[in-house]
Amino acid sequence: MSEQVDTVRAEFRDRLAAAADAAALEAVRVEFLGRAKGRIPALMSQLASLPREARPAFGKAVNELKGYAQAQIDAARERLASGAAPETGARTDVTLPGRRPALGRRHPITRARNEMVEIFSRLGFAVAEGPEIEDEWHNFIALNIPPEHPARDPLDNYYIRDNLLLRTQTSTVQIRIMETTPPPVRVIMPGRVYRPDTVDAGHSTMFHQLEGLWVEEGVTFAHLKTVLAMFVHAFFGPEVETRFRPSFFPFTEPSAEMDVSCLLCGGKGCPACKRSGWMEILGCGMVDPNVLEAVKYDPEQVTGFAFGFGIERPAMLKYGIDDIRLFYQNDVRFLEQF
Repeated sequence: MSEQVDTVRAEFRDRLAAAADAAALEAVRVEFLGRAKGRIPALMSQLASLPREARPAFGKAVNELKGYAQAQIDAARERLASGAAPETGARTDVTLPGRRPALGRRHPITRARNEMVEIFSRLGFAVAEGPEIEDEWHNFIALNIPPEHPARDPLDNYYIRDNLLLRTQTSTVQIRIMETTPPPVRVIMPGRVYRPDTVDAGHSTMFHQLEGLWVEEGVTFAHLKTVLAMFVHAFFGPEVETRFRPSFFPFTEPSAEMDVSCLLCGGKGCPACKRSGWMEILGCGMVDPNVLEAVKYDPEQVTGFAFGFGIERPAMLKYGIDDIRLFYQNDVRFLEQF
């Protein structure tokens, strides 16, 4: 008989939990406690048919259920009268320590880009951006890149249609700035660029560049070396050494590549720097007079320098990352380290 009492108790709980207003609550009271047909009084009426020795235990269980049901109905009636929501689970223990919500983090590429922009801003450079879909004039011709140059091979570019392609360098923004702005010009241009490289630990088909340009009367290579040395020491630390090596780029003359002492071995030589103690981070040079003439600047009146580097490579050196693909895999375990 105890199973009947447990069944009625469970059904009472379910019906009481579903009672959303006073009418529904009264229906539950009548169903379980009503004198005429209530289910709990009906249980009590079964006492006479039980063996004498089973009556005390069964009568006690039914009386406890009756008292429990009446108390729950009274409490529910008070809650409805006060407008409070019924309790659906365990109460909150306000004495427990709080749980700090998970916070997002800036992507390491964004962190590196923002820091670079902030450093060059302190050096007096404005920030400009340009379209990622470019024409050949801005991507090649105005930058003094001739038709036979390997960089213009259709297999080395993402052409959308004739004369339109995804830009391969942020130098395109230099041309757009100089076409619309008379000198002096001192600006940096961060952004995404696209090249159909084979994806590996050091290459990606899409990556980020930061280009810099300073055109003004009297600008020299000494200004270029000073600006870049100040940037490197601010970004990597004052202990990092720099050097310049002669190089060639169609849009600068003379041209150079800038190396920094290896951040992983401190310039002593390791596999990452090919035992040389140096790592190349950017290309630079004085703006070629042909580029100045293409944007209607007078190379007899003004000179300038330009530089450009990928944002990923300095970020990899700064944060000790050995594979560029980690930047784009959206692995939360990797991103949570920054």
